[in-house]
Amino acid sequence: MATLLKGLPVAKKLTELLVGKVECLRQAGVVPTLAIVRVGERDDDLSYERGAKKRCDAIGIAVKSFVLPEDCTQADLREVIDAVNADDAIHGCLMFRPLPSHLDEQAACDALDPAKDMDCATNESLLGVLSGREVGFPPCTAEACMALLDHYGVELDGAKVTVIGRSLVIGKPVSMMMLARNATVMMCHTRTRDLASACRDADIIVVAAGHPATVMADYVRHGQVVVDVGINWDESAGKLCGDISFDEVEPVVAAITPVPGGVGSVTTAVLAKHVVEAAERTVLRS
Repeated sequence: MATLLKGLPVAKKLTELLVGKVECLRQAGVVPTLAIVRVGERDDDLSYERGAKKRCDAIGIAVKSFVLPEDCTQADLREVIDAVNADDAIHGCLMFRPLPSHLDEQAACDALDPAKDMDCATNESLLGVLSGREVGFPPCTAEACMALLDHYGVELDGAKVTVIGRSLVIGKPVSMMMLARNATVMMCHTRTRDLASACRDADIIVVAAGHPATVMADYVRHGQVVVDVGINWDESAGKLCGDISFDEVEPVVAAITPVPGGVGSVTTAVLAKHVVEAAERTVLRS
């Protein structure tokens, strides 16, 4: 039976660390503040927003919500982004994506100040991930994968890692973050030839394909660590599931993240961490 790499202990430890940092900032007259920019009322956005607010409240981070109707104009959204950029009391911004199709998402992302970009929406933040420079912040979910592996003492230096998924949210940034930690990374996707062999050859598998049952029993071997970033709805079972066939893979590998209760449980704590770090950077610059 595999060890379950649960996210709750990771988030709890990170939260406790951040409480102390926020107290120090508040004593210096700085209240770490997050702006949440949301267009419309998507259920997944609302759910994440509730979780983010709850996490921030527990840590002592202030939250300002900027909510626009789904039919807002590009100018309406730009006005909100400009206001967030201009407000020195706001240290970070989370803008929910994807935006409604009539809006130019790239233009909205480009308008955001990279220093306040908490979830790698801007090209500058992405460049920071690729180059290893301290520009903006990496995607919260990608960093949550790293935080989870570190918490459980999974060695990255010299490890062979197979990443399934090539998105700018998970696959590409987590691959770059692994490389920066001296792992040897193979970036794959659902059309990779002999994907099963690429998975079996790895010490660590990160699955962010967006499809259930992407990884099955014949893709894994004993001793591996599997990080499942996927979240899907299993109609037949009536419950959430990840991108792997958990019941097939779990008996084989050494350690695995559950879905739900794995990586997703850490993302709001990482978001809070980014806000605190952004506030600390403003103190250093002043």
